[in-house]
Amino acid sequence: MANKVEVKELLDAGVHFGHLTRRWNPNMAPYIYMERNGIHIINLYKSAAKMQEAGEALAKIAASGRKILFVATKKQAKEIVAEQAEKANMPYITERWPGGMLTNFVTIRKAVKKMASIDRMKKDGTFNSLSKKERLQVDRLRAKLEKNLGSIADMSRLPGALFVVDITREHIAVKEAQKLNIPIFAMVDTNSDPREVEYVIPSNDDASKSISKVVSYVSDSIVEGLSERKSEKAAKKKEEKASKEGKEEKEKAPKAKKEKAEVPSKDAEDKKAMKEAKKDVKLESKSETLDKAKSSNEEE
Repeated sequence: MANKVEVKELLDAGVHFGHLTRRWNPNMAPYIYMERNGIHIINLYKSAAKMQEAGEALAKIAASGRKILFVATKKQAKEIVAEQAEKANMPYITERWPGGMLTNFVTIRKAVKKMASIDRMKKDGTFNSLSKKERLQVDRLRAKLEKNLGSIADMSRLPGALFVVDITREHIAVKEAQKLNIPIFAMVDTNSDPREVEYVIPSNDDASKSISKVVSYVSDSIVEGLSERKSEKAAKKKEEKASKEGKEEKEKAPKAKKEKAEVPSKDAEDKKAMKEAKKDVKLESKSETLDKAKSSNEEE
């Protein structure tokens, strides 16, 4: 369950400021509260509700073990997104969006592997055997790859969702995600089309304060989902251990019972001895009777 969003906090962060009225997208009308001084004002109650909805959905995706890719290449959002994505241990793109990042993911993975192979060259000493010019070229290639793809090095498969700041600027990323049916969560300003994304967060996507407020909330929701997954894993492990121990005890119980049955108790031994003694007494008395009868016959 994602944390409750306070409208006052959104107001203080300037999330309600939209674009100029002449630059608006009519599809954003349901999220616009009013117009003031030629600027559209976003309805913060709707923003808060949508933020919470998006937070809950992202927590579920994170809890399922899938990655959420953060995308923000505009100057005022870069550092904020990189910091919050790292906090949630999620991949992010803050430089130029590499064309085919999602639709041609195999090629992107090859580029990431190239980066790993250069690192191996440096470790095993192969790099030192190259000429000065070749080493310089390899270093430049490594730096370029690190800049564009270093933040997605751990992303071994397509992400479970995309979080975008400014869908108008990141339209290529949005189109690629749409082609692959990857759910899109986005900060949508009054100049953008909310129909492009599944989870709309109506908000000011230009001010760093506003971006920081929304992105930090999203990041916290993902962290919450990850901790839930961790606790579920621990509980499952504990349950498996308990069931295994129970099974072992059940298997041991019949063996112990059998061993107990095989080893006669002291009472059983005493009873057996008594029985044998009685049998001996009976046999002795019988033999005495026979002897008496025999002697009487002899006397006669």
